[in-house]
Amino acid sequence: MNAPWKPGPGGRDPFAAFICDEAALDTLRPVVIEMGWQPEKCAKGGLRNAVQSLSVAASPNILMVDLSESGDPLNDINALAEVCEPGTVVVAIGQVNDVRLYRDLIASGIHDYLLKPLSASQLRDALTQAQAVFSAPKSNDPDAVKRHISTAVVGTRGGVGASTLATSLAWMFSSDHKLPTALLDLDVHFGTGALALDLEPGRGLTDAIDNPSRIDGLFIERAMIRANDNLAILSAEAPINSPLMTDGSAFVQLEEEFRHAFEMTVIDLPRNMLINFPHLLADVNVVILATEMTLASARDTIRILSWLKTNAGHAQPLIVANKVQPGVAEISKADFEASIERKIDFTIPYDVKAAANAAKLGQTFAEANRGTKASGAIRQLADRVIGTSDEESAGDEPAKKSLLGGFDFKSLLAKKDKPSAKVDA
Repeated sequence: MNAPWKPGPGGRDPFAAFICDEAALDTLRPVVIEMGWQPEKCAKGGLRNAVQSLSVAASPNILMVDLSESGDPLNDINALAEVCEPGTVVVAIGQVNDVRLYRDLIASGIHDYLLKPLSASQLRDALTQAQAVFSAPKSNDPDAVKRHISTAVVGTRGGVGASTLATSLAWMFSSDHKLPTALLDLDVHFGTGALALDLEPGRGLTDAIDNPSRIDGLFIERAMIRANDNLAILSAEAPINSPLMTDGSAFVQLEEEFRHAFEMTVIDLPRNMLINFPHLLADVNVVILATEMTLASARDTIRILSWLKTNAGHAQPLIVANKVQPGVAEISKADFEASIERKIDFTIPYDVKAAANAAKLGQTFAEANRGTKASGAIRQLADRVIGTSDEESAGDEPAKKSLLGGFDFKSLLAKKDKPSAKVDA
């Protein structure tokens, strides 16, 4: 419903309201007249009346609905979404003072939720804000300058913190930089994108996989979960007894819709998905390789960099060493960089207390720990990604020899005093 990036068709009524009680209507009508709208558009009846009316008529630009008589507000809001046209800004009112309900309603796509009894000033402020949202420039206006940066975050090994980076970057883009941002978590069975933001994942991603033909702007608007005003996520917790049956076309279609609807896309991309669906990187601008200072991660960084050079040469790779503990690393930074034949772009220190704090608060790592060195490094990474469009001419130094051939596994193992170990390149 409320999606500033989806303008509705012209010629619609500027406002309509469906209110349950006369007292609220008496408070609302004078404010509506002040706004220059027709008081006759304030009708008696709640959300179900709104659904019936809008199923046979065009949606207004701004819609106010009363949830007071609704036994299941969230399901009823979803029914309203089925008949609302894209771009409608919805303001709900009700008498249940519940923070969880408020958050769920906002996540479902409504613009605001007001508590009864209503006051004229409260209504005036809410409707003025709703009007500003509807009138704001849309990212897909023909006259608007389009910019979109798509970033894939890939972990070279499990547990290196790729999902932590992906959720933190998405949150920074949307909150610090105020950029409309989509977060796509492609770990379909064990994704933590929604969990990191303390949200229910919903069925949007699994529905998209099952029915790729349904994916369009309206599907994106209804299926994605809103984390804040500028951040929407698509995540899943698919049943682990259901294998992933897809050719990847749904993911490509989702990325295409994101380019029209958002300015930033962050894809939490498991490395097995990278290999199985290489076309996912066809329009990705930046690939962040999250790694750790271990022999296995160094090997896999080399392999993935080589794969990217062959399959996604247009994308800019950034190497991010995560969870770094000085003096404890299995491989020194110098040896790691020598083996992968390029510099590490960003180093993020290990901070277990900060990670635990984020989990307890139900927030992304960067949001929960703004003042830490680790968050500072992630912030620098976010700035670098945003500046990618200004650095198109910058690229990595060409490799002088095969990446795999340049990795001296035996010497690295010797430094670890393990002469009996043997690793085949």
